[in-house]
Amino acid sequence: MKEFLWPVRVYYEDTDSGGVVYYANYLKFMERGRTEWLRELGFEQDELREKEGILFAVRKVEVDYRSPARFNDKLQVSARIISRGKASLTFQQEITADADGRLLCSGIIKIACIGAESFRPTPIPHALLSVIIDGV
Repeated sequence: MKEFLWPVRVYYEDTDSGGVVYYANYLKFMERGRTEWLRELGFEQDELREKEGILFAVRKVEVDYRSPARFNDKLQVSARIISRGKASLTFQQEITADADGRLLCSGIIKIACIGAESFRPTPIPHALLSVIIDGV
């Protein structure tokens, strides 16, 4: 899959008492990137829940923090699928400083496709999978 990019600006609420982005907020930025990636493909998460009966849930996260972002910084969040299973997608994501391309944070995030009622693994719907395969 080609790399998907999404711009993010650091708000005051994203920072900690040291004036840098609080570590957990990088995960929020990555989540927004994956949500916008789905939207770019033509899929809304609420519609997938209602029409397909599925949800996407984070199963595993590995994050490497490299350099801090600060209030009002412009960032780029990337998302790229590096592997897929019948009921899962694994993303490589990076957050870089927009000004100089400096790598701030990177992660490998495994997402499980689960039934909205059962919360059990369920295959990724064919309509979505075909769009993903075409983009890989």
